[in-house]
Parts: sequence; C-alpha cells; structure tokens
Amino acid sequence: MTEEYKQRRERLREALVASKLDALIISGPPSVRYLTGFTGSNAMVLVPAGGEAVLLTDPRYEIQAAQDVSCRVSVVKTPLPKAVMSVARRKRLHRLGFESGRLTFADYEALRECLWLGASLEPAAGIVEKLRMVKSAVEVEAIRRSMQTAAEAYKQAMRRVRAGMLESDLAAELDHQMRRLGAEKPAFETIVLAGERTALPHARPGPYPLIANRLLLVDAGAVQSGYASDMTRMAFLGTPGRRVRRLYKAVLEAQQAALSAVGPGILAGAVDQAARQVLRNYGLEQAFVHATGHGVGLEIHEMPRLGKREKTRLAAGMVVTVEPGAYIEGFGGIRIEDTVVVTSNGCEVLTPASRELLPL
Repeated sequence: MTEEYKQRRERLREALVASKLDALIISGPPSVRYLTGFTGSNAMVLVPAGGEAVLLTDPRYEIQAAQDVSCRVSVVKTPLPKAVMSVARRKRLHRLGFESGRLTFADYEALRECLWLGASLEPAAGIVEKLRMVKSAVEVEAIRRSMQTAAEAYKQAMRRVRAGMLESDLAAELDHQMRRLGAEKPAFETIVLAGERTALPHARPGPYPLIANRLLLVDAGAVQSGYASDMTRMAFLGTPGRRVRRLYKAVLEAQQAALSAVGPGILAGAVDQAARQVLRNYGLEQAFVHATGHGVGLEIHEMPRLGKREKTRLAAGMVVTVEPGAYIEGFGGIRIEDTVVVTSNGCEVLTPASRELLPL
C-alpha cells in the first residue's frame, strides 16, 4: 500500500497546482487515512503542492503512526493547528487550503491566529473527496469483502427471526454476526423496521415487535479494512398479499432500471431518473422520497450522489449504492439496495444476497 498512498498524494499535488494552492491542510479522518494510512483519531496532514507531506499527531499515536504512515511523521505536544501552521511557515507556504466542510470552527480560529504576513487560509472543500470517488483495485476488493461479510451476517441473523422478536434485538444480532465474521464495526447504525414502521426510511430500531403478516426492512453494512458496504433487503413474516407483491415488484423494477443505467460517462442524475420513471409509471413517484444512491468507501456516504439533478459523470472504479424505495404511511415501505462498482461497460453488483422478497 505504500506506493498507492504515494500515488494518491501525487494526484492531490496536481489538484493543488490546478487550484493555485501552495498546500492543503487535511483534518478529516477519512481523508487522512486515504492519503497516509493513519487510522488514529487525532491527526492533521500538510500536503504541499511541491515537496513532502507531513502527518502531525500527538504522543498517544507515536508507535501507531510509525507503523501505519507512509510519509513523514511529526509527533507534537502542542495543539495540532498551531503545529501544522509552524511547519507551513518554515516551508514558506502562503496560500493554505483547508477542508471547509470538515474543519471545526475552533480549529479554524486556531489556524487563523497563527497566520503570518502574506499567508492566507483558503476554503477548499471536496478536493480530496473528488479523488476518493474513483477506487483502486485494492479499495474495490476491500469493499467487496465488506459486502460479503454484511451479506453473510444478514443470512445468519435472519435464521433467528420470529414474530414477536424486537427490532432492536434483530439489529443487535446483525451487529454481532458482522463482528463475528471479521468486520471492524457496522458501517452505520443498523436499521431494522417492522410493519408500518418500514415506511420510515431511516428510523432507528427500537423496542417494537416484528409482526406476523407484515413487512420487515433490514438495512445493514459492515466496515472491513476501513471500507464500508451497504445493503437493504425486505422480508415478510407470512404470505404477502397482492398490495405488497405489487409494491415490491415496482421497486424491484425501478432498481433494475437504475442498475441498467449505470455505466461510465453516464450522468449520476440519469440513474436516479431511470428509477424514478418506473415508479412514476406505477403511480408511486411521490412515495420515493430520497435519492437513488450515494458513493461508498472509507465513509458510508461519499461522492457521487445519485440524485435528481446531479451532474457528476460516472467513471469506472466508482462504487455507489442503488437503492430506490417507496414508502406509504400507515401501510409500510420497501427499499431494495445493492452496492455496485462501475465497470468499463456497466456495473458489477457486489452484494451477493438475493433480491427476492424473503418469506419467513
């Protein structure tokens, strides 16, 4: 991985030159990890447009940083903003970009207090995130393993489902199975919703029982080697009736249309429109209340977003979710979600679990 981290920092330097920045101060942990391999919770990285990058951290991480990091490390006892500005001043850097979407206001103020004559802080949101959109083969393989872990955990947990079981208990079982199978942690708070609560797209599982002859929604993902995955599957405790079958058919067709639309050069918004058109044909457009998908990687939500007006063009190596849904208050909702990687001629679905409505 050492060579890959070097290549990532080199691509960032090229982006800094194009943005006319002397350097970028990286403070968000996912981008710190992406550029250096550091997995600790307290670090800043200074990447000059020319010259060597340096990671700054505190003494708690001295041994870990020496093991993780592929660039120069500076272990400091002073606050990190002060330390990073001291390095920038010694290097005679002036136009200093910072992650305006990541940096806390307190840390921004601390950086600003250290400015010297001729130096400036320039907001530079999204520079590293844009680089992170296209995954390397190593990253795709990590996401693939993560997705396999989540899918197997789902399979194991669903064997324990019974009417009367609480949403929160099934969520805990899923989390346990993911850990048991090698995940570092869940990629997000696992969602388990029963009955009418399936119409709440992102509700938290609670002390609500799984109900016979009603829908069950499970949205889960794992983190493995730092990379996240995401899937949603639907089950039914009993034999689904005509209305459930029709709703499921509509969402499944919408997902298939969106999957068929994914490919290099395609506008992200076109994938969303493909799903939305199917649901419109079923009279369900107003029941689809979120975007069709989002990027996945070191974070569970990354660029690009597959939304109505998104203008990003997909490229081979991007990893995204495809997750149309339809939600009807008082009845329930259905979402079908897979994690996919864009390929040279379409996409590859990384989720191994069946998309069929699971009867329990």
